[in-house]
Amino acid sequence: MARRRISTEDGHAALRAAPGGGRAEKAAAVRFCLEELAERAPGNSVEVRVPPFGVTQCVEGPRHTRGTPPNVVETDPQTWLELATGALSWSGAVAAGRVSASGQRADLSAWLPLFPDVPGPSAGPSVPGR
Repeated sequence: MARRRISTEDGHAALRAAPGGGRAEKAAAVRFCLEELAERAPGNSVEVRVPPFGVTQCVEGPRHTRGTPPNVVETDPQTWLELATGALSWSGAVAAGRVSASGQRADLSAWLPLFPDVPGPSAGPSVPGR
């Protein structure tokens, strides 16, 4: 299980502040959501990358130890926060090319959204999967 670095209270505050906040708020919200994903889907078979703010390993399965992991998810901070709050669906993000997901275990739809009750960022009504 991943060690929490951001308290639940601070994480929720960062999520609420991220849509209109600055880089620090967005970074804290992204990292908090990555920590939460690792908590809810413990394991080391999938690496989730949200550059430049964070990375985590999650989902049960074979442990990755060297080189490029066999299961990788990568997206930008805006998309990650939309996924985490339910403003964007997993299938919509993948279909729109906003998420790169490679490997058999790289589908995170079973764990997203993480915080459907927390208002998150929105790219507007034209975003697929809303």
